[in-house]
Amino acid sequence: LTGGSTPDGADYDREIVLISTLRITGVQLINDGQQVVCLPGATLDRLEQALAPLNREPHSVIGSSCIGASVLGGICNNSGGALVRRGPAYTELALYAQVKDDGSLELVNHLGIELGDTPEEILSRLQSGDYTPQQVRNEATAKASDARYGEHVRDVDADTPARFNADPSRLFEASGSAGKLCLFAVRLDTFPKEPSTVFYIGSNDPHDLTEVRRHLLAKLPRLPIAGEYIHRTAFDIGEKYGKDTFLVIDKFGTAKVPAAFAMKSRVDGFFERFGLRGVTDKVIQTLMNLLPSHLPARMCEYRDRYEHHLLVRVSNDTLEQTRAFLTEYFTGSTSGGYFECDADEGRKAFLHRFAIAGAAIRYREAHRSSVEDILALDIALRRNDRDWVETLPQEMEEQIIHKLYYGHFFCHVFHQDYIVKKGIDPIEMEHRMWKLLDARRAEYPAEHNVGHLYVAKPALAGFYRELDPTNTFNPGIGHTSKKKHWGGCCGQEH
Repeated sequence: LTGGSTPDGADYDREIVLISTLRITGVQLINDGQQVVCLPGATLDRLEQALAPLNREPHSVIGSSCIGASVLGGICNNSGGALVRRGPAYTELALYAQVKDDGSLELVNHLGIELGDTPEEILSRLQSGDYTPQQVRNEATAKASDARYGEHVRDVDADTPARFNADPSRLFEASGSAGKLCLFAVRLDTFPKEPSTVFYIGSNDPHDLTEVRRHLLAKLPRLPIAGEYIHRTAFDIGEKYGKDTFLVIDKFGTAKVPAAFAMKSRVDGFFERFGLRGVTDKVIQTLMNLLPSHLPARMCEYRDRYEHHLLVRVSNDTLEQTRAFLTEYFTGSTSGGYFECDADEGRKAFLHRFAIAGAAIRYREAHRSSVEDILALDIALRRNDRDWVETLPQEMEEQIIHKLYYGHFFCHVFHQDYIVKKGIDPIEMEHRMWKLLDARRAEYPAEHNVGHLYVAKPALAGFYRELDPTNTFNPGIGHTSKKKHWGGCCGQEH
């Protein structure tokens, strides 16, 4: 999304070495499954599978987990996700290598597990799981998740965003490190699965969704599990161009998706040798266009009636309070309504929300002649911001084919994908949009991290320099210096 895991440009002052650790797989359950140790190749999907027999789940259970995202990648980038109670991926327990200011390499064991003294012993014992429960320390001060986030997000009158990548309070060693450390393992909390119910809300007045958000966050005895927003345009693009993603997951489950994406990449790579781009996308989309709608009838009915859609999942211990509030709020309403999903509708509603996230890319590949590119923004609005619907200048509107708005509504984190017309410079447009976001006092990026796209704010850039004083690892991210020692002889950026 932002290029943070690859080099960018040809203006580095040293040779570049690329290291992939994804083949170092491993998920080790500790403390009766209440925590887990993950090695670099562990994916969220694999972690979900490991925890399922214990009726527990990882920090994130929707979205990127379906396409093979690594657990450690989430920690490195403070990834967010759809689960309101859990906040950004965060831990203070990790094992990593760090280049010190004198250029020496040091292995730092802050996992809270006794693994020996030398790097060889520590890494070997970790990979083989050679440690006992007695060697696992459980110190109250060392956090393996962001336990503060629940109360933080409840403060709906706060004049700051709930979460964003440059938040100094969530930058700690591996957490938010973005490749400035060489990470070998993280230790994370896991969470009990709970029976839940989904409510589907539609409205033509954004104020309705604001009031639902504020009430459920502030008044429910326990926070909702998730609250996901979909605009009608995003609904439509997702229904047509995310259909294959939806159907693969619906029929075969998330475990098969990484293999399906890998096969697609291999086929595309073969045809690209002959100058043919996006062959699989075009073929798949042609087939999908022949199939009927895959979405539940009530969802499609609400799509026709309402511009704004909100999917709310609550645990069943707050079901009655949620139902009572929604009934009271929407009784007699001319602007909005809701229905309580059955299990199949609720599952498909959230699956549709996930499929939307990749739909703009498919649209681009299917309409190369009219689309310049996708401009994808990832923003966090202030928790008290009631004016969350974006208004763009007319000149900018005329340069865009479609705007896809969707996101983690209860956290006020929005993903905004703009399908830009042919001949328009998307980078220049993005820089203009940054100014509009600054005027709204939004923070960006919210959860995709800076990569080589966004400018790292001073606190984040300072964190990178603290972790990597010689600028050896992943130089240049966040538009920082690509030079050794940050471009100076004394560790100062010039």
